[in-house]
Amino acid sequence: MSDLVEASGAPDPPSMSPADVLGFDPFDPDFLRDPYAEYRELSERGAIFRTRGGLLVATTHELCTALLRDPRFGHGSDPLDRRDPGQPVESFLWMDPPDHTRLRALVSRAFTPRMLERLRPRVEAITAELIGALPEEADLVSGLAYPLPVMVISELLGVPPEDHEQFRDWSDTLARSLDPMLTEDLLSETGRARREFRDYFRGLIAIRRERPGDDLLSALARVEELTEPELLATCVLLLVAGHETTVNLIGNGVLNLARHGLLRHAAERPRQVVEEVLRYDPPVQLTGRNALEDVELGGVPVPKGTPVLGLIGAANRDPAVFPEPDRFDVTRDPGRHLAFGLGIHFCLGATLARMEGEIALSALAAAAPELELAEPAPPYKENVVLRGLAKLPVRLSGRA
Repeated sequence: MSDLVEASGAPDPPSMSPADVLGFDPFDPDFLRDPYAEYRELSERGAIFRTRGGLLVATTHELCTALLRDPRFGHGSDPLDRRDPGQPVESFLWMDPPDHTRLRALVSRAFTPRMLERLRPRVEAITAELIGALPEEADLVSGLAYPLPVMVISELLGVPPEDHEQFRDWSDTLARSLDPMLTEDLLSETGRARREFRDYFRGLIAIRRERPGDDLLSALARVEELTEPELLATCVLLLVAGHETTVNLIGNGVLNLARHGLLRHAAERPRQVVEEVLRYDPPVQLTGRNALEDVELGGVPVPKGTPVLGLIGAANRDPAVFPEPDRFDVTRDPGRHLAFGLGIHFCLGATLARMEGEIALSALAAAAPELELAEPAPPYKENVVLRGLAKLPVRLSGRA
């Protein structure tokens, strides 16, 4: 998504608004509170439409699925992040085959379900510790949703405990790099964080190669086919993808469960609850692709090089796929939501995110089944791609 606006050839923000580029204003307060009402209006313009900025926008589950699965759509042949000339190699998130195929296969050797399942007791212990430390009136974003995934990904990568706070700062800043409409100041800030992160991991990789442990970084360092720049870029990806989206999954989950009086179900059917949260209020709202050749999408010609935006948030509320799509129903079959994408770019960390979400929500439901929202409309972070709360004040009533 980082190259989406650049690829569109759209003018700089001073001459064209976000609504002109995207077809909606992601910073409008009403949109931040409820983007899904706007998505419904957009879908009335058609399954696919063109914005003033030249961007094609797909709004249905069928077309978003086609966009994600069709190999004729990708990120383009240039894997470099043109906004950060100091970045020698971009992560495979922005690559197309064959480079994407090679790097994802190499990383998958280390990032295995077996390794992740070994983390479960530690995730449970961290969750219990964080919930136990919450006061009766607490902000669940800063107290649980935010620290849990950053502590997990830090331990997964073998980051020493004394460095976790710095790691958290880098993660918070680098998550903004997913946004396609950054100011020059934020571009500079994310570039600085990326350079500091790479410098830190160069040193840690060297240590793990001399004294390997049972962490993911040691496993990745043993993959000889991974060059150091590729390994560093993969660490950046794991930090951003493995942290910010899970923060939003937990926060969005608690908010919607509390609003609907359904928190107890998180302890009874954690898997179904997490899948419905991912469908109903997904942490990743949209994704972008470029046409790698002349192609059609939904009967609309898409010339080579044309950027296309897939509205994941709209696709997950498509009535053609999900009956009563605007109803939050934790008994619903998991279905075919697109929260983790599809195709070759399906989220590598989906298993970890699901595990953390299930453990956090079920543990909170068991510990505070009568949790109440202290603020009916908590504020959201201003982020185009990711949907997440800035804070979530709650009262832990009926705490066990």
